[in-house]
Amino acid sequence: MEDQTGYSVHRKILDEGSVDEMAEKSESKTLLSEKVRKSVRCSGPRLKECLLRSVPLLSWLPRYPIRENALGDMISGISVGIMQLPQGMAYALLASVPPVFGLYSSFYPVLIYFIFGTSKHISIGTFAVISVMIGGVTERLAPDSDFMIWDNVTNSSNVDIISRDAERVRVATAVTFLAGIFQILLGLVKFGFVVTYLSEPLVRGYTTGAAIHVIVSQLKYTFGISPVRYSGPLSLIYTVLEMCYLIPETNIGTLVVSIVTIISLILTKELNAYLSKKIPVPIPVELLAVIIGTVVSWQVNLGEKYGVDVVGIIPSGFQPPVFPEVSLFGQVIGDAFALSVVGYGIAISLGRIFALKYGYKVDSNQELIALGLSNSFGGIFQCFAISCSMSRSMVQESTGGKTQVAGALSAIVILFIVLWIGALFEDLPKAVLAAIIYVNLHGMMKQFLDIPVLWKKNKVDAAIWVATFILTVLLNPDIGLAASIGFSMLTVIFRTQLPTYSLLGQIPGTDIYRPLEDYNQVTQVPGILVFRSSATLYFANAEMYQDAVGKKSGIDIAKILSAKKKQEAKRERIEKENAKKAKKKGVNMEPEQKDIAFVELEAEPEPSHPRAIILDLSPVNFLDTVGVKALQNIQRDYGQIGIEVVLAGCQTGVVDNLQTGGFFSDKVTNSCLFATIHDAVLYCQSARAQEEGAAMTQF
Repeated sequence: MEDQTGYSVHRKILDEGSVDEMAEKSESKTLLSEKVRKSVRCSGPRLKECLLRSVPLLSWLPRYPIRENALGDMISGISVGIMQLPQGMAYALLASVPPVFGLYSSFYPVLIYFIFGTSKHISIGTFAVISVMIGGVTERLAPDSDFMIWDNVTNSSNVDIISRDAERVRVATAVTFLAGIFQILLGLVKFGFVVTYLSEPLVRGYTTGAAIHVIVSQLKYTFGISPVRYSGPLSLIYTVLEMCYLIPETNIGTLVVSIVTIISLILTKELNAYLSKKIPVPIPVELLAVIIGTVVSWQVNLGEKYGVDVVGIIPSGFQPPVFPEVSLFGQVIGDAFALSVVGYGIAISLGRIFALKYGYKVDSNQELIALGLSNSFGGIFQCFAISCSMSRSMVQESTGGKTQVAGALSAIVILFIVLWIGALFEDLPKAVLAAIIYVNLHGMMKQFLDIPVLWKKNKVDAAIWVATFILTVLLNPDIGLAASIGFSMLTVIFRTQLPTYSLLGQIPGTDIYRPLEDYNQVTQVPGILVFRSSATLYFANAEMYQDAVGKKSGIDIAKILSAKKKQEAKRERIEKENAKKAKKKGVNMEPEQKDIAFVELEAEPEPSHPRAIILDLSPVNFLDTVGVKALQNIQRDYGQIGIEVVLAGCQTGVVDNLQTGGFFSDKVTNSCLFATIHDAVLYCQSARAQEEGAAMTQF
């Protein structure tokens, strides 16, 4: 049934001055000194609020409902901890550090986030994209070529693996610590909104491009070859070409292990998906792969007999805390900032998804601080940078995890592994870890399906996705991220530079105005032109705005003003010539003399021109000085040919911009600003009626 409810409003025409008077606009503004004084003012309740906000654990742990959440968190924590073992070791390979450091990175940062984080469901720890970014830094600053030693027995040079790995760990911890410091500083200055520059198409295109880097970096473990590591733009292309060149040197044993592991993982994950509703906890696929791979390698002696590369020595216990080398900070500062932004963007994006689903709030600035503390503290304890993993977070949620108690329990599982059973995995083939990485990336590979969906919904978003992917693949994840954000910002600039300009007409019998070209039942108000731009008005499109007003109105303002100036110049020239002639004749020339040619300028606009132009500024959310000057020029130029220009729909901030930009003067007041288009139309119609009435009276 159609709703017939209507309303009727009777009021006078309201310009900006009338609105300010009726609403009693306040002129008082809070001084900066008062804001600072208020922000540093301390009281008991405020101190308590600040403490609870800075350490969220204190607010929710005392009220933790043991009966409702304990069992689910325990099952979830054990499940995630089991996943952390193979993923931590595998992602350590991406970071080009020994596998045990992946376990450290799955322990310390998780506990720190447990204390300071605000998301209840995300699983903090190692993450493929972050790990491969660190791997790029460690291999750039500590390449194999710097650690070549001569072996007199074999008369060949070999890599001093122990020294190389030690240096790479120093590089990884330095970049991790610095990334954490960046995140803390950004959080303290309330810079959590930085994630708004990482739109969903950009993040998904970026993670897909980074996944390609991850896959290529693991091919050496799959084929058992040792390609040269390239760095810089196009390094991925060079690495792939190097791989193709070395394929004839493939270690068959390593390749067989890889293929068998990949097939087994895929089949078992499919079985997991099939049984997801029948079993409470998913089968620990990756843990089984690690255990079986280790046992088979130990029994068959794959390392010595077939030359399969294995994990090697895994020391028991944790490393003592060591402050990162400050001398490395200057070399990794750019990489650290990229890591801080990417890690935060991924974590907050996933955190907001879960928060929306379960109805709680994630504090973006506190998340920055929590991740920053996790990374900076972890860097001191020999960890590399972390973020959150989508696969582990989904397991943490699906197995009943309700709070970060599940995360703390997963860290306890890692503690048990590092202290007592880590050494049992020394015979694990690295090819198994590479296979785990491949299979875990299948979700990111599915993101290619975003392209046709985005193309149908929004072609600009599709372009951002594709451009981000290409830039990330070609320029590496660090430089690719900066280039992708730059491209994304350019699309915003292009869209504001190329807005849609429309003439508006009235829906009969209403105060609603819509574009004439889009609606059949709207009519243009006689003698009045209503103009609207779909974008804000600023320096990049101010000139186009002025040109569009001329095109839509059909008035070549430049041509008319030029003709007017010529007409004035002609009149002045004739007056001067006549004055000279009269002087020679000795005659006093009076203005009434009829023998002198006199050109009368048009005081009224052409009949075909509108009597008034209304600029609808409702889509405009700010004005810079160039935008204000453009409005001044329009009002002045059209006023010179007898066409009144008024503004409608200005937001409060835009009015302030007009005020500070010098738009108003003794002749131009805020009475030319109207609350709505309809107010402006009624004003123009009444002004025209008054002029016609005055003209009739004179006649």
